Amino acid sequence: MTHALADSYVSATARSGGAAAEQAAGRKTVKYDLLAQTGRLFQPIAAETLGPLNQSSIAFFSELGRKIASISGDNREPSFLFQRISITIQRFNSILLHNSFSSDEE
Repeated sequence: MTHALADSYVSATARSGGAAAEQAAGRKTVKYDLLAQTGRLFQPIAAETLGPLNQSSIAFFSELGRKIASISGDNREPSFLFQRISITIQRFNSILLHNSFSSDEE
């Protein structure tokens, strides 16, 4: 998860939405390049805390949703998959927000 408002990403995300996710996906690709060299498939998945995913993740989840839909027979499956991802990001953000408050016990 990449925070688009971090100092290291602000200038890039000001120019285009999802830029932080694209940068994070690029770093993951470089980090796990050895996997690709061994013949394994590697799909970097990067999401920004404000929601955008990197482009290859969108394509991956779209294809996955289509395959799920072909098995289940429900053409709404791709939408359901993106909704689940969105809810996961929202839950992660709520945990971060909750943990940013100091408790009276500390």
